[in-house]
Amino acid sequence: MSEVLSQSPFPPVFPVKPAPRVGFVSLGCPKALTDSELILTRLSAEGYQTSKTFEGADLVIVNTCGFIDDAVRESLDTIGEALAENGKVIVTGCLGAKMGDGGGNLVRQMHPSVLAVTGPHATQEVMDAVHLNLPKPHDPFVDLVPNNAIGVAGIKLTPRHYAYLKISEGCNHRCTFCIIPSMRGDLVSRPVGDVLNEARALFEGGVKELLVISQDTSAYGVDVKYRTGFWDGRPVKTRMLELVQALGDIAAPYGAWVRLHYVYPYPSVDEILPLMATGKVLPYLDVPLQHSHPDVLKRMKRPASGEKNLERISRWREMCPEIVIRSTFIAGFPGETEAEFEHLLDFMREAKIDRAGCFAYSAVQGATANDIPGMLPLEVREERRARFMAVAEAVSSQKLQQRVGATMQVLVDHAPALGRKGGTGRSYADAPEIDGVVKLLPPEKISKTMKVGEFTRARIVGVQGHDLIALPV
Repeated sequence: MSEVLSQSPFPPVFPVKPAPRVGFVSLGCPKALTDSELILTRLSAEGYQTSKTFEGADLVIVNTCGFIDDAVRESLDTIGEALAENGKVIVTGCLGAKMGDGGGNLVRQMHPSVLAVTGPHATQEVMDAVHLNLPKPHDPFVDLVPNNAIGVAGIKLTPRHYAYLKISEGCNHRCTFCIIPSMRGDLVSRPVGDVLNEARALFEGGVKELLVISQDTSAYGVDVKYRTGFWDGRPVKTRMLELVQALGDIAAPYGAWVRLHYVYPYPSVDEILPLMATGKVLPYLDVPLQHSHPDVLKRMKRPASGEKNLERISRWREMCPEIVIRSTFIAGFPGETEAEFEHLLDFMREAKIDRAGCFAYSAVQGATANDIPGMLPLEVREERRARFMAVAEAVSSQKLQQRVGATMQVLVDHAPALGRKGGTGRSYADAPEIDGVVKLLPPEKISKTMKVGEFTRARIVGVQGHDLIALPV
């Protein structure tokens, strides 16, 4: 009988253990989101299942943010919640690199029972902690599959039709209000060929909008002295201009958008404007100006703080009249006088920044700005932030009103019943989750339909706060 079994043509059947399940929470900015995507891609390639909830997970990974106090509190609260509901937690991200009182790790001080703590951009360290605490069962059919089987672009946490493309890590600047370099390190640019390969894979996968991100997009390639790389057998410089030109070329056959974020206002940015004027990339610049008064910028140690930004913005608009400028500002920086703040309000009115956000200065632990004389009371900082936003909203509303009557291309984000009941989307002037939206009315034509991730033409018929109201045509 045993001899008959040994000669059976059918392989023996062994019980298959369920794949280990990892809960995952991603907090913070798009740069942290791309770190999460890398970790999830590795987990999936190695056979782990992932979940956005703590329930039923074998352990939980929390990717944290540690930039401002509110983000620190949210991250610490999330870690505490994961520990209470699951008990096995690995912490990564910017908060993981933050020091607490006495120089110890802040996360360890607040939550000593976490399994492991890493800083940002630490995919291998996170995977090492997962392997140590949750070894995956050996699967002879899966373990031989190479890690790149998921694809060049990997797993994305954004909707299918848009994605973030991180071109570098870290920052060479030492702005006094910022602790990011202490957590993410100095600038490290990705090889230009790798960036372009990922971009092409994303477009091939259905992405219609590529959002280029980094800590300092304008500085791409500075760390490698703009060395020449190769892509598709041709030389390409590791520099913002050449990168953006190539991204525009790759996007064109797919009719896709390329949007630039975190672009410091260096003179070299002027070289990008012709690409925007000709439609190769979106005429949209996310420029973190932070303030307007030269003395405040000097205390902030901002790069290009001596540049005349009003003249630069005016020149950009001459080169590309359709350009939309988004920026962020800080109100109530240490030592900021009422006159310096009024200078900022006057700048907003004159520069007519299309989209603006503002933070009341947050005395983040470790920021050298905390040592600058003249720390303002919190209520003064908040009051100035509110005053700034009132001016910013008035400027934005005025500029939005100018679009009424125009017909614009809209990328559809939400369209129930194929858009017959209306939906929401975004124009080239609207980055996802930080700018306004285009509220799409039900089409007048019965035959007109809309699908998520596709473009539609719409006539602007009204303004509602930061949003446009449009009729699909």
